[in-house]
Amino acid sequence: MMRLLFITLLMSLPVLAQNLMEERIWKVSPRKKSIFLDSGVFHHNSDSKNVGITSIRSASTPGLGYERVVVDFNSATIPKLYGHISPKDQKVTVDFFDATMASNRPTLNKSKNVKEIDFINVDGKSITMELSMKGKTSFDIFYLENPGRLVIDIR
Repeated sequence: MMRLLFITLLMSLPVLAQNLMEERIWKVSPRKKSIFLDSGVFHHNSDSKNVGITSIRSASTPGLGYERVVVDFNSATIPKLYGHISPKDQKVTVDFFDATMASNRPTLNKSKNVKEIDFINVDGKSITMELSMKGKTSFDIFYLENPGRLVIDIR
């Protein structure tokens, strides 16, 4: 009886864990692809160190059908990052490694899609940015250089 209970418990554990094999994982590219995704994991590898987040801004162009949110950095490139789009939580979370925050915490003024933005200083060496959405959205994420910018197109 105890053995059966143990086997049942062991078999049910994978149901509770996040299965990265089922998540779409992609590398953030240096150009817009116009492929909007509503879930998944994204990343960018970089050798940049001590990159500062200086500002965040947004703009909407009605004819294009999406809102653009841009995170500005004080370097020519963006830092190493890892992100997750969670449709269930209606949230995008991005971890910036070897990054710091500008003296003033960046704020996002008016946004059509973003309900709230939060920056969390994890350990003095990494910053987590959380974008909480107002509703169901999809994203095209890419970066630009000279100066470094992370671009998040939301529709």
